[in-house]
Amino acid sequence: MTFPTLSLPTGCILRRALSNDIWSIRWLVLSAKLDPTQLLWQQFWVIECEGKLVACGQLRNFSGAQELGSLVVAPNWRGRGLGSFLTQHLIRMATQPLYLECLGQQLADFYIHFGFVPISFENIPSSLKHKFRFSDLGKKLLGVPVVFMEYRAGS
Repeated sequence: MTFPTLSLPTGCILRRALSNDIWSIRWLVLSAKLDPTQLLWQQFWVIECEGKLVACGQLRNFSGAQELGSLVVAPNWRGRGLGSFLTQHLIRMATQPLYLECLGQQLADFYIHFGFVPISFENIPSSLKHKFRFSDLGKKLLGVPVVFMEYRAGS
């Protein structure tokens, strides 16, 4: 899939996370009410603006698949293309089939723009089913609006 050329705002850089970024990453993830488990700084890419970490996302590795996860942009930095820039970068960095889970149709629509398509829990690779099982249970029992998605180049 060909993406439009995006650029970061002046004063912002994209870089691999460093070990001392873990607390900033944890803060961003917790403030967005995302899953705080499996936050391995080595899997993260971050955007730093004006010397402060303002966005993060990771590619979690599983057997035969990767998950785009923990994608967060600090509230006061949203609307400037940072999430789109980071999403495109993580898609390009993926080395295996790529999946994600998100809450709600608004986020699903964001990812559809990049070539992700909604899939059923049954179509998730077995290596990811263990991680996504609780989300599927919440969807079935509590009506949690979780959407499972797979990246399909060319979609």
